[in-house]
This record gives sequence, structure tokens and C-alpha cells, in this order.
Amino acid sequence: MEDPELEALRRKRMGEIQAQHSNQAAQEEQARQFEMQKQSILRQILTPEARDRLANIKLASPEQANAIEMQLIQIAQSGRLQGVITDTMLRDILLKITPQQREIKIERR
Repeated sequence: MEDPELEALRRKRMGEIQAQHSNQAAQEEQARQFEMQKQSILRQILTPEARDRLANIKLASPEQANAIEMQLIQIAQSGRLQGVITDTMLRDILLKITPQQREIKIERR
């Protein structure tokens, strides 16, 4: 014979777990939709060579690539972009965006 309070707690906990699971699934779906929209915009504004360069950057530094993608999308959406971005243009943009690293010299005495 089961305790009714225990059964009520089990049902409540199962409901919480199911709600948590559905929220997580909704968030994953929303993130997937956002990524698809982002890739669609990038396909429109970048040449294949520029997309390849961006993919290589994403392999080396995903955070930096994501920041670059968002900046490129903002440029395109603000109307400051005339035509598509070629590989050469992307390299120039990357040089402006990425911080210049200081050269460190070690002198031995």
C-alpha cells in the first residue's frame, strides 16, 4: 500500500521534470533557428572564399568567429554594405577588428 503523499510528490516531481525538459527543448529549437537565420544571412553577404576563411577562423577560435559573424550581420542590416564581401575584404575587416598583438622581446644578459 502506497502513501498518498509520496505518490503526490512523485507526480509533482515528474511534472517538474517534464516541464524542464520541454523548456530545454524549446530553447534548443530557438537556438537552432537563430543559427539557421545567421547562416542564411552570411551566405547572402559572403563569397564562398570568404565563408571558407570564416569557417577556418571558427575552427581555431569559435568565440572570435561568432563575434565577427555578428558584426558582419550588423553591417549588412544597417545598410553600410554595398554588394557581397569578398575574401580580400574580409581579411581587411579582420585586420581592423582583431586587436594588434604587442611584440614581446626577451633579452638575455
